[in-house]
Amino acid sequence: MPLRSLNKEQYEAATAPFGRNLVIASAGTGKTSTIVARIGYLLHKGVKPEEILLLTFTNKAASEMIERVGRYFEPKIVKKIESGTFHAVSYRLLKEHKENVVLKQPSELKILLKSIYEKRVFHHLETDTKPYTPAYLYDLYSLYQNRSPNKEFGEWLLERSPEHELFAPIYEDILDEFRELKSRFGYVDFNDLLIEMKNLLNEKEIFFKEILVDEYQDTNRLQSSLIDSFRSDSLFCVGDYDQSIYAFNGADINIIASFKERYKDGKIFVLKKNYRSSKEILSLANRVIKNNPRIFPKELEVTREGEFPPPKLLVFNELFDQYRSIAEKIKNSSTPKHEIAVLFRNNSSADGIEASLRELGVGCKRRGGVSFFDTKEIKAMLDLYSVIVNPKDMMAFIHTFEYAKGIGGVFAKELFDALYVLGDGDIVRGLLKPKNIKKPFKTRKVKNHQLGLFDDFEEFGSVGRFRKFGFEERFFSNPTLKHPKFNEESVKFYYAFYLFVKNCKNLSSPTSLVFSIAKSSIFKHIANSLAKKRATMKDGSVDEDLKKEALERIERKVLLLSDLSKNYTDSRRFLNAMLLGSKEMSEGEGVNLLSVHASKGLEFKEVYIIDLMDGRFPNRKLISRGGDLEEERRLFYVAVTRAKDILYLSYAKYDRVKKIDYPPSPFLKEAGLIV
Repeated sequence: MPLRSLNKEQYEAATAPFGRNLVIASAGTGKTSTIVARIGYLLHKGVKPEEILLLTFTNKAASEMIERVGRYFEPKIVKKIESGTFHAVSYRLLKEHKENVVLKQPSELKILLKSIYEKRVFHHLETDTKPYTPAYLYDLYSLYQNRSPNKEFGEWLLERSPEHELFAPIYEDILDEFRELKSRFGYVDFNDLLIEMKNLLNEKEIFFKEILVDEYQDTNRLQSSLIDSFRSDSLFCVGDYDQSIYAFNGADINIIASFKERYKDGKIFVLKKNYRSSKEILSLANRVIKNNPRIFPKELEVTREGEFPPPKLLVFNELFDQYRSIAEKIKNSSTPKHEIAVLFRNNSSADGIEASLRELGVGCKRRGGVSFFDTKEIKAMLDLYSVIVNPKDMMAFIHTFEYAKGIGGVFAKELFDALYVLGDGDIVRGLLKPKNIKKPFKTRKVKNHQLGLFDDFEEFGSVGRFRKFGFEERFFSNPTLKHPKFNEESVKFYYAFYLFVKNCKNLSSPTSLVFSIAKSSIFKHIANSLAKKRATMKDGSVDEDLKKEALERIERKVLLLSDLSKNYTDSRRFLNAMLLGSKEMSEGEGVNLLSVHASKGLEFKEVYIIDLMDGRFPNRKLISRGGDLEEERRLFYVAVTRAKDILYLSYAKYDRVKKIDYPPSPFLKEAGLIV
């Protein structure tokens, strides 16, 4: 039996009488062992395996727990236990009891909603408020389903956005038809799975002797109401209010906080013995988290013996100095690299570490954000770089022209093919000094098979329509400009590309080429396009503050790439290092780069928590948009308790991109690391 290895607190929880039981399982206290032992206890007491339901937040967690139960019981018994995420379990049960259940992705159902939406008329209403777009209305309705399942949508909407009162009846009419169509064809999305499951439970009894719920602190109101709908004899919920960090995704900490109020006969068990972290690390975590309201009294207790270094604060004058220094420290660490983690609150914080580790030849893998080398702005920089260093790189050319309005992949390839011929295999020459080819373009009857569609240049040959833009005469002399697909937007982009090639073709230093690309009008166009897209809200408007932030993040990435280039003198070697080395660095074994959210449930021997400046961690902008300091403090607590033996916390006083000074995070003061 798995009960033998439990401590006293775990044993009391795992063998609790049937009823409503909540286990507060703090970080590193053996939550999984307790759940596995509880399932074993139920089976030993004669509960049939098919009467046990295990709900988890990932299917991986469910399979790992069931696999551990399988070490003690026969496979034919274990496989009868119903387990998985709320959605996976609901889908399986619905398929067993209903014929017409067709799971659809949100993207597909948004198209259906749009088709209904477009039949409605909004413009006759006298209001300055713009109606929600179909996509935003879908997402808003999804949020409503998660947070307020017991209210009507119209009532909930007016409480949230009273300025949409005139539109509310139209929205509700759209959603009524949307629900009717989904019902007719059996379409369900992830929220519908839970709602349909609740409806099924109202029609017929699906009995489970006990329901076990993992990560209970992360449940939302819809999930909580589904748990109650099963009307099970017994409930065994395991969670930790200090690790509730998914409010942005609908999780409601009040569900775990109100357990005793909702279940008058409920019992609370607290696991306090931590088997993960050193005494000093746990002491720091306790000092900080006690500043949050104590929903249930608890304090982590140390079980590990031995001497461990105290947590250390690293202070740097400048942001990039922090990243480089930490990368050096990691390189020289005796800890195996796969047992080291760098944790960050914001994705932009990871770029500097990733680039610095790459430069030192230290492998790493990043989770909870896009790799520095995979971001669109860095790919665009390297594509432009490659056009100069390797003028035969067709894909770099095509990727660059993806940012031009009116030039798709087919047109871009035609351009490349033509420049390639006009320059005898060198598109730079074909752009700046094209061969004098006239006759092959005049007629469709005589095909120049190398040029393809460009046979027709002179048939359409009116470059005069673009002379109003004041382009260089030399640019006008290029035969490609006569292509009929060019419009005003695309020709401006093409001219920016021409100027970029003209100004950078003779640059040989990697640093000077990266600098020139960053200052070029074509990259500024690309950066502005990316920033605008990232700042476009779901209703179609552009948030100028978000756009400014996006441009600052792009500038920071460009500066990092420039710093990397300073270690190279050969342009091709630098390009190869960035393209090949980045792939090697982002895959396989190495240092773990993780957002705090992605680190939850994991542990590492040596942990670095970076960018602990007030404004970045805690993230003040997210707080101003509806977050709160208590959740940021819980994130800090989760980050600290990932460390087993060694913990470094770091911050920088100055950011040379934004040109602002940073005060240290208030969590460092609460931890007793600064006065």
